[in-house]
Amino acid sequence: MNQEFMSALTELSASKNIDKEIIIETIERALLAAYKKNYGHTQNVEASIDRETGAVSLVQKKTVVDVVEDAQVEMELSEAQKIDATYQVGDIVPIQIVPKDFGRIAAQTAKQVVVQRINEAENEYAYEYYRDKENTLITGLITKVEQRAVSVQIDGDKEAEMPASEQMAGESYVPGKRMKFYVVGVKSSKEGPKLTLSRSHPGLVRRLFEQEVPEFSTGVVELKSIAREAGSRSKISVFSADANVDAVGSCVGPKGVRVQYVCDELNGEKIDIVKYFEDPVRFIQEALSPSEVVSVSVDEEAHAAHVVVPAHQLSLAIGKSGQNARLAAKLTGWKIDIKPEE
Repeated sequence: MNQEFMSALTELSASKNIDKEIIIETIERALLAAYKKNYGHTQNVEASIDRETGAVSLVQKKTVVDVVEDAQVEMELSEAQKIDATYQVGDIVPIQIVPKDFGRIAAQTAKQVVVQRINEAENEYAYEYYRDKENTLITGLITKVEQRAVSVQIDGDKEAEMPASEQMAGESYVPGKRMKFYVVGVKSSKEGPKLTLSRSHPGLVRRLFEQEVPEFSTGVVELKSIAREAGSRSKISVFSADANVDAVGSCVGPKGVRVQYVCDELNGEKIDIVKYFEDPVRFIQEALSPSEVVSVSVDEEAHAAHVVVPAHQLSLAIGKSGQNARLAAKLTGWKIDIKPEE
């Protein structure tokens, strides 16, 4: 290593935003490990790099003694005084080590460390970048479909994965198909950030509506809760503090274009949009739409609601396989027991 190497290191640390001193200290530790691997020991050996010239120095420190018991770490007084007559027993003598071929080993080691540190820095930067995308919407291209997972390419060359547990029931995934996904998790790894995507998460419904309905970004309309059975049906509750704003109408959009856009993105999944109420009775009534509700009585302690519906609408209120009642319970957070009117 030389001054040219140090100059290149300075430029590299600036361009990659890596602390130069950390790289040099890492190289010094790696040089010591390389010395031990090739020459057998590192007892009292220190490796250092001159910060200006790039010169590598290996020094072994030996203690001056009357009788040597371990030649690796000790030196007789007479030998020490040949180097410097002022040495006394107990003093530490630094001895320069110049192993054969170590210059070549040092250069290879430095290169490996620099490449590794650059990779680590780029992985750290990429992790920070994608961590900010957690719980957001992202567009990706399906590249590979396996039994347990779907591989998705995002941002041109980054690979992400959608495990079987995050896939929508009844939805087909074909290589070459471009879709929107919800980022459920980002983990750091040696190979770079690992992104887990989802098509079944309720957050996908939320982000699609937020993208399509400008009233959400302005804060005029709030999306209060979501209940979803992916691939089949979702219910969302919305609210506006402005009496002049129709929260449900904002989500439906002119001629239903906004909600239709979300349904299309979700492969035809049905979406019920209901008005949110602080009053649990009113909210449960809304949540059970399209069924009519005769009465709702709530048990605060059990956090349960007893609902009466017209007898001819019982099956509508409960829904196919109990889906409407199940989604209403998820949406409101209340246990719901539905009975027909007698």
